[in-house]
Amino acid sequence: MRCPGQDSRYWKPGAVFEVECPNCGSAIEFFKDETKRKCRKCGHTMVNPKMDFGCAAYCKFAAQCLGELPPELVAQRGELLKDRVALEMKKYFGKDFKRIGHATKVARYAEEIAKKEGADLAVVVIAAYLHDIGIRDAERLHGSSSPRLQHKFGPPAAREILRGLGAADPLVDEVCDIIGHHHWPRAEETKNFKCLYDADLIVNLEEEMKRGNGRSHHTLERIIAKAMLTETGRLLAKQVLLAQGAETGES
Repeated sequence: MRCPGQDSRYWKPGAVFEVECPNCGSAIEFFKDETKRKCRKCGHTMVNPKMDFGCAAYCKFAAQCLGELPPELVAQRGELLKDRVALEMKKYFGKDFKRIGHATKVARYAEEIAKKEGADLAVVVIAAYLHDIGIRDAERLHGSSSPRLQHKFGPPAAREILRGLGAADPLVDEVCDIIGHHHWPRAEETKNFKCLYDADLIVNLEEEMKRGNGRSHHTLERIIAKAMLTETGRLLAKQVLLAQGAETGES
């Protein structure tokens, strides 16, 4: 017997659908019973964002569904949220492509840092996608995007998104804690926070340079040495920021 949800005889309109690749933006076509698909353009492997793997805790047909997933994904189901969060972030910001682009780039750098630092990829990348999620309410209600207001409005918005996706409470709590002070490191910080902080700082400095008001080479070196919280972040910042500065003639 097949799980009724996966039996095509019971399918309704929408059982075949397209979603945007969180990596390159191309369309990926899914059948509702497919657990994953590879983007034809960039090769990113995306887990079906409409498949609810939470049912594995109680459904007697779970082995049939999860058996199609690679073992590493079954063992780390928290990471399956990453692509779904990326899509929710884009829906939340709508046509604010500046915010979407910023969050996507921070997530890419954060993942690179987290992998080398041995941090929790699910927490770090999800926090990266959602770290500025409070900006919309801050600007709407107060006409300001100050860090204090972002820290106030970010966690409730992130919590609503993550609970809607069925995220586990410990992951939700840690992501919201990071978002709630992501501009201001505490005296003692987690590895996950440090990875997000460094990625966000790199992107902010990179965006300054692209606007034509970047820091001098000497100032960037000082910021990288003193402000970055991880060694991987420092190395990445040197590659991204100092190389760009040399190309644009910053001194």
